[in-house]
Amino acid sequence: MNKYANQERRRRAIYGYLLLTPAAVLLSLFAFYPSVATLWSSMFSRGTRRHPTEFVGAGNYNDLFSDPTFWLVVKNNLFYAGITIPLSMFIALSMALWANSKISAKGFVRTAYFTPTVLPMIAAANLWLFFYTPGLGVLDQIGALFGLPSVNWLGQPETALWAIIIVTVWKESGFFMIFYLAALQTIPTDLKEAADLEGASRWTYTRRIVLPLLMPTTLFIAVNAMINSVKLIDHLFILTKGGPSDSTKLILYYIWEMAFAFFDAPHAAAMTIMVLLVLGIIAAVQFFYMDKRTHYQ
Repeated sequence: MNKYANQERRRRAIYGYLLLTPAAVLLSLFAFYPSVATLWSSMFSRGTRRHPTEFVGAGNYNDLFSDPTFWLVVKNNLFYAGITIPLSMFIALSMALWANSKISAKGFVRTAYFTPTVLPMIAAANLWLFFYTPGLGVLDQIGALFGLPSVNWLGQPETALWAIIIVTVWKESGFFMIFYLAALQTIPTDLKEAADLEGASRWTYTRRIVLPLLMPTTLFIAVNAMINSVKLIDHLFILTKGGPSDSTKLILYYIWEMAFAFFDAPHAAAMTIMVLLVLGIIAAVQFFYMDKRTHYQ
């Protein structure tokens, strides 16, 4: 009996390894190996014809910490993430609650909310470039009706990053709405009927029942929004190219600029490793600590 039980366990173990093999191969080729190679590259100096590449250890990281442009980029990205993440999530939740309620033309409302998501990033950036163009753009045309002066939205450090933030929130809110809408439709209708019997208002029902049940979805969306906040590059190419005065230069654009514009791959690799480390720590905290709280474990 034990012989057959051991054979069954080995057979199941082999099946398990076979199922895991494709994912393990893909992760090794496209995630683990590139990460290790990037870490190794970040420990060498930038090679030139006169000065060959040499091992510098943490020298590239020290150079970044002493670079004022690096800290400006970090500041820009923190501000960008601090505005876009909560604002896009709040708008997405509001749209989902409305689209899930008993309204007329519900399908049209959902489609209208989701439409910006399906637009290609470059197309969306060009669309907003038409909005922001000084003198000829839609925003300036509307402002002219009220006697307001023309504003160079993308050409001023005071307004350029805010303009990028608006584009991002407009683009991502509809995408996050889909997850909230799917989660709302899994909430049993019995809970709403019980709340109505108890005389609870719509706000009380939303705050005490709906929002807690949406917490796992909120955590998932927060992780995705955090990742999206450090990988924006398409809009910057079209709208500002990091300017003016580096006011819209974000982390991924700065990495691309160092690697492919300045041909400084070691410093770009060092910055990439720091980004991966920070994202890994934040994701670990969210999934291993907050996940238990969201599922009430």
